[in-house]
Amino acid sequence: MKIVIPGGTGQVGAILRRALAAAGHDVVILTRRPVREGEVRWDGEHLGPWGQEIDGSDVVINLAGRSVSCRYTPANLRAMMDSRVNSARIVGEAIAAAARPPRVWLQMSTATVYAHRFDAPNDEATGVIGGGEPGVPGYWAYSVEIARNWERAQEDADTPGTRKVALRSAMVMSPDRGGVLDVLLRLARLGLGGPVAGGAQYVSWIHERDFVRAVEFLFDREDLAGPVNLAAPGPLPHRAFMRALRAACGMPVGLPATRWMAELGAFALRSDTELLLKSRRVVPGRLLEAGFAFEHAQWPQAAADLVRQVRDGRRRDPRAVSQLNRA
Repeated sequence: MKIVIPGGTGQVGAILRRALAAAGHDVVILTRRPVREGEVRWDGEHLGPWGQEIDGSDVVINLAGRSVSCRYTPANLRAMMDSRVNSARIVGEAIAAAARPPRVWLQMSTATVYAHRFDAPNDEATGVIGGGEPGVPGYWAYSVEIARNWERAQEDADTPGTRKVALRSAMVMSPDRGGVLDVLLRLARLGLGGPVAGGAQYVSWIHERDFVRAVEFLFDREDLAGPVNLAAPGPLPHRAFMRALRAACGMPVGLPATRWMAELGAFALRSDTELLLKSRRVVPGRLLEAGFAFEHAQWPQAAADLVRQVRDGRRRDPRAVSQLNRA
């Protein structure tokens, strides 16, 4: 198949590009700064010659959007919103203008759309959409609004011949350098991988292999449209999550961190504590109902596999993807 991935130069895009190209697909990346074969320039806001890549393609997987690994200043939050909404809107316009539109449009979304909660898991049918929960910072509601507007831009697109799926993805765990697992492993190995703010907040995650397999599963499932949670069925509290990661890398000690210590650490890393403190208890209801079988359903086993890959030297730099030949 021909698969077009707008915004495919980040970690998740690199994971998909490697796997889909290895499976024999023609993968085209839309990026602001093309530097490799198989990359085409776009700006994420306006129609242009890049639209020819979507016309005649089989699948579009839109990953475009400003990274959430930053300080949540008003300017950065606005950039997160605009980059996601604008790119989804213009991808929809390109599909609508295509003489031969793709049969499926997978649009990246986020598990952050669900409420900060501990009492029950969020699936697509019964999950509680976040915003305005008592006792949480007010700007967390803006993160939910970003996710809702992101999905709405896809919903509103006039693309009747193209099935649309919103990928409510949890954190994708891979051995790639610069990814979330890379950061967590560094903390664990320094003895700093203990619970943060008590560690009761839930962590939702998905192994890179299952992320790719779930995306491929969705290519052909004509019965699946709308929001789909891409998360392993075993979310767990942060304290248990980090305990399993420490066990996988052989570190018996993990110093705990208070909320204010987390704030200092996030400031030093130019990131935000929402990524650590929000309880994301998300489960893949629709995938499981459709018969998808996870290879890595529980975190201790997934963590052991990922740490083994790191130790075996299978770490990769997402920015150093080898050149891919166009079919």
